[in-house]
Amino acid sequence: MFRLPLCSNILGNLRRSLFFAGIFLLLLAAHLSHSGVLWEGDYPLAPALQMAHGSVLYRDIWFDKPPLVAAVNLLWGAQAGPVLRLAGALYALLACGLAFALGTRIWTPREGYCAAALLAFFLTFDTHSGVVPLAADMLLLAPHLAAVLLACRKQPFWSGVAAGIGFLFNAKALFVLAACALFAWPGLPLLAAGFALPNLFAFGWLTYTGALTAYFDQVWRWPALYAASPVVSDPVWNGILRSGNWFGFHAALILGASVVFARRENWRFVAWAVISYAGVVLGWRFFPRYFLLLLPVLTVVAARGITMLRTRVWLAVVAVALAVPLIRFGPRYVMLGNDYVHGRQSTWSDLALDQDSRAAARLATANSKPGSTLAVWGYRPELYVYTGFRPASKYLDSQALTGVPADRHLTQSRVVLTAGTGEARMLFSQSRPDVLIDSLSLYNPALSPDHYAELGPWLAGYHEVARTKGSVIYLRGPNTIEKWPSFLHHHFRSSAAFWSPAGPVTSVR
Repeated sequence: MFRLPLCSNILGNLRRSLFFAGIFLLLLAAHLSHSGVLWEGDYPLAPALQMAHGSVLYRDIWFDKPPLVAAVNLLWGAQAGPVLRLAGALYALLACGLAFALGTRIWTPREGYCAAALLAFFLTFDTHSGVVPLAADMLLLAPHLAAVLLACRKQPFWSGVAAGIGFLFNAKALFVLAACALFAWPGLPLLAAGFALPNLFAFGWLTYTGALTAYFDQVWRWPALYAASPVVSDPVWNGILRSGNWFGFHAALILGASVVFARRENWRFVAWAVISYAGVVLGWRFFPRYFLLLLPVLTVVAARGITMLRTRVWLAVVAVALAVPLIRFGPRYVMLGNDYVHGRQSTWSDLALDQDSRAAARLATANSKPGSTLAVWGYRPELYVYTGFRPASKYLDSQALTGVPADRHLTQSRVVLTAGTGEARMLFSQSRPDVLIDSLSLYNPALSPDHYAELGPWLAGYHEVARTKGSVIYLRGPNTIEKWPSFLHHHFRSSAAFWSPAGPVTSVR
């Protein structure tokens, strides 16, 4: 009489293990195909590398994201390549496991499996730059799901702790906290206490290291000015257009969630979705990665709706909706993986900046000594990873020096941050990097470093040695190449051409 339940449990555990093993293999294959690429969202690797060498975040490193965004990279030694992508796959698997637990808790294991599968699908066949890097928006995904799961389990304190940890990844965790309040009522005092706990520890650490003031300046003042300055002239229309594109691309989730919303199963799900979308709207940017805040509620609720569909027609509609992102992004993984295995440069236009950074890094390392220090003008934090050079200044990019955010400085010159930029440039001019890589001036000459009085004498101490299509590489000291014998000069030019991909190098002086 005890064998049937035992066999049922064994089969259930085996089925669950095989299901998540399949999900992990999908996620791992997708992430490993990006081993040769660093997206913009991989920016936290650069400050993490400096933290590994003893630098203190905010005090010694200018960083405009919450502390755990950089610190989490220390778990795998702030390494790029396959190690970084393995970490990303494991994190996505964790999020899928939490989606399974939440769907199972609210409904049944059938909804749990569907929620995990849907999340794994959209963490694979969605905008690569949004779902592959472990950036602030992606890193909030697991705390978001964990916080709501614990709230549904009537564990408000631990739900608050999960949301509080999420806040140390992304300030939009405040919207997660609001959503948790819907499910944790009447345990709001415990929810608030749990949220405060990890943040008190973090503020204590920031105070102890002398970084608290810099933290508020970099993580709160600068992003607030950034959010108040829309990147487009008509942010409302931009929001409607980008939201429509995202909803259309995720039509399978919208269809499944609509079934549940129409039946009014639980008003809290609607409120959770509205709160999450409010977090997407905040700042009026509507970048694809911002919609990761909306993904948990739509995934879990859509899983319920899809399992409620009984007709083959509607199931076929869901399948067609899922086929769109699969066809749109699936071939890219195959292409990237094949290029990485064979050591080829990808022809994908989205990777143009990353390829330019690789070319600039090769030229910089070929023409400088090991252990050199580096300064980057522009927003190319991956250059510190590709060169392996230590930064000569706390400013890993030029946003704080120009006052123009990175999301627009290639084409626009409108200053968002005014106070403190002059002082930052004065501090920057006191650094003496061995190598300077300017990855901004060729795109936007108005933001060239020679346009700033504080940097004029400093820049005069450097001479150009090479350039790519988007970057200029300078070395510190007088230009001595003209004094070399002609055969050495020719050898220098040949070496530079060898180290760069065909086409990017346009001059070597």
